[in-house]
Amino acid sequence: MAGLNGDPFLGIDDNIEKLQYNNNSKEVIDKEGLVVGIGEDSSNNKNNNQGGEKDMAGNSIHRSGSRPQLDLSKAEIQGNSEERDPTILLPNQTDDISHLALDIGGSLIKLVYFSRHEDQSVDDKRKKTVKERLGISNGNRRNFPILGGRLHFVKFETSKLNECLDFISSKQLHRGRIDSHHWNSEAPANENAVIKATGGGAYKFADLFKERLGVSIDKEDEMDCLVAGANFLLKAIRHEAFTHMEGHKEFVQIDHNDLFPYLLVNIGSGVSIIKVDGDGKFQRVSGTNVGGGTYWGLGRLLTKCNRPYSSVTPLFSFDELLELSQRGDNRTIDMLVGDIYGGMDYSKIGLSASTIASSFGKAISDKKELQDYRPEDISLSLLRMISYNIGQISYLNALRFGLKRIFFGGFFIRGHAYTMDTISFAVHFWSKGEAQAMFLRHEGFLGAVGAFMSYQKHGLDDLMVHHLVERFPMGAPYTGGKIHGPPLGDLNEKISWMEKFVLKGTEITAPVPMAPPGTTGLGGFEVPSSRGATLRSDASALNVGVLHLVPTLEVFPLLADPKMYEPNTIDLSDHKELEYWFTVLSEHLPDLVDKAVASEGGTDDAKRRGDAFARAFSAHLARLMEEPAAYGKLGLANLLELREECLREFQFLDAYRSIKQRENEASLAVLPDLLLELDHMDEETRLLTLIEGVLAANIFDWGSRACVDLYHKGTIIEIYRMSRNKMQRPWQVDDFDLFKERMLGSEGKKPRPHKRALLFVDNSGADIVLGMLPLARELLRRGTEVVLVANSLPALNDVTAMELPDIVAEAAKHCDILRRAAEAGGLLVDAMNNNTLDGSRGNSSSVPLMVVENGCGSPCIDLRQVSSELAAAAKHADLVILEGMGRALHTNFNARFKCEALKLAMVKNQRLAEKLIKGKIYDCVCRYEPAT
Repeated sequence: MAGLNGDPFLGIDDNIEKLQYNNNSKEVIDKEGLVVGIGEDSSNNKNNNQGGEKDMAGNSIHRSGSRPQLDLSKAEIQGNSEERDPTILLPNQTDDISHLALDIGGSLIKLVYFSRHEDQSVDDKRKKTVKERLGISNGNRRNFPILGGRLHFVKFETSKLNECLDFISSKQLHRGRIDSHHWNSEAPANENAVIKATGGGAYKFADLFKERLGVSIDKEDEMDCLVAGANFLLKAIRHEAFTHMEGHKEFVQIDHNDLFPYLLVNIGSGVSIIKVDGDGKFQRVSGTNVGGGTYWGLGRLLTKCNRPYSSVTPLFSFDELLELSQRGDNRTIDMLVGDIYGGMDYSKIGLSASTIASSFGKAISDKKELQDYRPEDISLSLLRMISYNIGQISYLNALRFGLKRIFFGGFFIRGHAYTMDTISFAVHFWSKGEAQAMFLRHEGFLGAVGAFMSYQKHGLDDLMVHHLVERFPMGAPYTGGKIHGPPLGDLNEKISWMEKFVLKGTEITAPVPMAPPGTTGLGGFEVPSSRGATLRSDASALNVGVLHLVPTLEVFPLLADPKMYEPNTIDLSDHKELEYWFTVLSEHLPDLVDKAVASEGGTDDAKRRGDAFARAFSAHLARLMEEPAAYGKLGLANLLELREECLREFQFLDAYRSIKQRENEASLAVLPDLLLELDHMDEETRLLTLIEGVLAANIFDWGSRACVDLYHKGTIIEIYRMSRNKMQRPWQVDDFDLFKERMLGSEGKKPRPHKRALLFVDNSGADIVLGMLPLARELLRRGTEVVLVANSLPALNDVTAMELPDIVAEAAKHCDILRRAAEAGGLLVDAMNNNTLDGSRGNSSSVPLMVVENGCGSPCIDLRQVSSELAAAAKHADLVILEGMGRALHTNFNARFKCEALKLAMVKNQRLAEKLIKGKIYDCVCRYEPAT
């Protein structure tokens, strides 16, 4: 749930890869022969004519009518035109082909569509200088035609096809107008527009799409789409696959290099069992005619449900049968082993008394008519019978091909907990625990994703798991993939919808307590985890968010073992832990809303948005209390990031802006005295004082309730001095002596200085000014390059990479070491403009001080997804310093690095102190780890 989306959209097909920039003529050249002068209108170009495009020899160039063509008019170079592969922006390029795909089944329509981001790039001289120093170019952008875009997932009932068509029309998806500038606009019709679709409805409703939307449907093979969608999701989404046993979900990390082969079991009306050996390599190896259609058809006949599925077709709701099974007891109909052996187990062959000996077996001897059986019991018995058999057949096929992984999908699953439990139990039972049944969060969208992948040069092939960030905005749809209202065109519509449909209040209700399930044999669920009249039938359905495609994110190269890396320290699978942190976040919410509203001037509009934010975040918390796995694997870092994303969704871009500015000014006023004090100390005393200063200044954290209370007891400087005075060693985690030996040496031996240090900074005010900047100054003094790593976007009172250069510039007015280093690192723009840079790299006073953004906007950081700037800076770093609770304790406390690492934090939460370091609130952590 971390990352940014600020890069521009660069095109929509493979023609973008055929462009060259001629430095001599200053022209953009298409390798197929078209030349367009920079800044010229293509209508005036001599190579364009009304008779069609021609190459340099006058031959006609064939262009596919169903594919987009590049509009090179007013094309321009972004950034430095002297680069070998500069980025080429095409401002007039439009997308004639819809980045929209559908899977139209008999019961559901699954829709996947792409939207573009606005260009948020900033012409920043400081960033340009840093990029030049780190050797970062823009060349990689040209490989991603849909850079900076988003993939959206929506479901509709097929019986409500007109709602789906209205949705497509309102968003202009069929016309390629799927960015914020063209929302609900009247785009010109395109007679040749084609959209990709799979499923039986692609044939059945083709004429209706043409009539209503004016588009043709390009029909894609259902099996091809299914496999392509599964392959993409399993490789690209970190927590896509999960197991489900006795009501407990556990996400499984799939190594995309070790994905194949696997078995894909698609349970639709019937069942197809597919062995997948690679991208585009698969075969249907088996199947059965007993599937979802069997359950639905027999359930309709046996339960005599009378609610029509639609007014036109005499069918019944599939979900209604699942609802019935929630309240069923199959023991009234199924014959169990205990029924045959007088309540005893048949232990000789490993069968417990509760094992199903014969589905519907009791109906043979019971003197009952069909109407004497409860529909709920019939539905449950039927569900078990079909699920167990599918599980057994699937395992036998896995055994046949020597496969351990079996993925289940299709409309029969529907995120239904009991269905997944029964399939999982069957696979586990027959394989004796050697094979696992796994399910997919996007299981209903496999076909639609595959259809989307069938577009030529869709731009998804080269994406890796660290390029995708899933977010969960509030709105329709927002829960479990269900539609809760009309498509929302702007923020005002979203707020109005929320005021109508989302309850106000911050109270979080705990989920219904369930008795622990017991299993004693095949079919022996004594208390199924998904049963209970008070538990919603869709509570276990996992939410599907919006996938943000951010190809500029990279894995932090200094992680010792990226595959084993887990950022979260706090295990929220412990329900008591989950409840505690939800309570903390809920109690902090009113104060956060006040700060957010005040940051926007306290206007009526800000108050309305603040109320909407409170409703939205409370709804998210309530959903996660009901189903902790609803948004994927849940950690404390995910919760904190969700809060920040929710603030930004309601246009609170920096809730603590004025507070940060005030605290920065107060801290900068006393910095000169602190630096003077430090300069009069000997080396050893100064190093200890610097570390104490970082720990003491880390007390300023508006995310901590204890710290917020302190703000009412004194000024920022008074609190800082109080904190410094209380610094007494040994600290709760105290590796200072090890760090001192590395920095100063021992027995008269001076160690080599570090080449480059990455300092992950935390809060504004005293934390950065009186804590981390003096420490950075000491490293610079020793000849170490220093890179300050800060948030890309605001989060609480954390300092951002955008704010840091101004803070450094103010600090540099009082310190020659900081001034020369800032000049060398490109942080002082005035000095750069006056050409006063000191080019001597040999002088320790001119080693650079640089600032890079970390790629996220959260109090925590997931090092599997960092900015390309940070990844480049890390390549020559030999020291990482993580500071603050979010980056050094909530996340990364257990992280191991290839280089030396120092983790510094003051613990400002009693529970965290007890669980993590067996200490108390305000204890300190100074953890030094040599390179691994």
